[in-house]
Amino acid sequence: MRLLVLGAGLQGSACAYDLLQHPGVAHVTVADLKPDRIPALLKPQVGKRLTLLKLDVRDATALRAAIRDHAAVLNAAPYYVNLEVSKAAVEVGAHCADLGGNTEIVFQQRELDAEARRQSVSVIPDCGLAPGMVNVLAAEGIRRVGDAEAVKIYVGGLPQRPEPPLNYQIVYSLEGALDYYTTPSWVLREGTPARVDALSELEAVSFPPPVGTLEAFHTGGGISTLPWTYEGKVRTMEYKTLRYPGHVAVMRPIRELGLLDLAPVKVKGKEIVPRDVFLAAVSPKLTKPEGRDLVALRVEVRGRNGKRAAWQLLDYYDEAHGISAMMRTTGYSLAITGLMQLDGRIAVKGVRTPDEAVPFGEYVGELAKRGVEIREI
Repeated sequence: MRLLVLGAGLQGSACAYDLLQHPGVAHVTVADLKPDRIPALLKPQVGKRLTLLKLDVRDATALRAAIRDHAAVLNAAPYYVNLEVSKAAVEVGAHCADLGGNTEIVFQQRELDAEARRQSVSVIPDCGLAPGMVNVLAAEGIRRVGDAEAVKIYVGGLPQRPEPPLNYQIVYSLEGALDYYTTPSWVLREGTPARVDALSELEAVSFPPPVGTLEAFHTGGGISTLPWTYEGKVRTMEYKTLRYPGHVAVMRPIRELGLLDLAPVKVKGKEIVPRDVFLAAVSPKLTKPEGRDLVALRVEVRGRNGKRAAWQLLDYYDEAHGISAMMRTTGYSLAITGLMQLDGRIAVKGVRTPDEAVPFGEYVGELAKRGVEIREI
C-alpha cells in the first residue's frame, strides 16, 4: 500500500518514519512546500521507499492529484487546511486522518460524513496526542466505569532539563501553543459544555521521579469534541496542560499585557502585530536543538458508583534515532491510525473521531510495540 504524508515537519516526519518500519507499506510520499527539510533519519530512504514531493496544500488541483495515487493521506499540515484536505480525500476516495487542532474545523469535517460513507472511506480527525490519544483513553475509561462522574485529562510536552524563566522548550509549533494559551477551553460542567479561561484553575499534579510535581492549567483544543459527545452523560470533564511550576506565573502577565495579541499596534508609525514580535524574540531562546524532551500524560475517569479507571504515560526522547517524545506520541499515533484504517481494524466508514472509531486495545498495543507504554494506574 502507498501512503501520502502531508507535512515534512516534526510530526509528519515521525509519522513517515513509523510507516516505513511497517513491511506492509510499499511506499510513502512526504509532501510539503519545503520537503527537503525532513530530518536526517528519513534521508537514507529517499529514492527507495520514500519520495519527497513539493506541494502547496492550498492548491486544490495539485492536492487531489497527489492523493490520487495513494490509499490514504495522513495529514500533519497546519490545522487550517484540515477541512480542505478531508474534502479532497473523500472526493478522490482515499482514507484520511489528521492531527486536528481546531474544534470548529472538526465539526465542519463531520458534515462530510454522508459523502465519506458513500465513497466507502474513513476520515478521522484529531489523531495526535491531545486531541487523539487522550480521547481514546477517556472513552475507554467512560466505558469501563459505566456511569462516569468526572473525567480529568492532563498532558504536557516538557524539557528534561528545564531552564528559567519559562522552564520550556519548543516541542511543536510555538504559534500553536500560544493559540492554546489565548483561546478559552471547552469543558463539561454539570453535564453542560462551558468555556473557561486559558491558563486558569492552576493545580499541582505529581508524577514519579525524576519528573516530580508539575502545574496544570486549562488550555484550548486538547479534547476537541468530547464535551459535546458526552453532554448530559458526564458531569465534569476537563483538559489541562502540564508545565513545570512557575510557567503560568510568567505567561499570564505576558498575555495580560497584550504581548500575545493579534490586533496590530502602531510602533514608530508602523503597524506591528504583538504576537509576531513575541514569536520572533522568544523562538530562538526556546529552540534547543540539543535539548531532550519528555511527554507526561494522565487520564483519570471516576464513576458515580465509585469505580475508577486511570492511565499514565511518561515518554522520553529516543536517543538512538533522534526522535523526540512529542514526535513519538503524536506522529506515531497518526501513523497507527492510518494503518488501522487500511488493514480493517478501523472498519467504520464516514467521519468519526478517535473516541468513536479507534479500538482501544489494538491502539495501546501498537504504541507499546513502539516503546510508547501507556500504563494503567
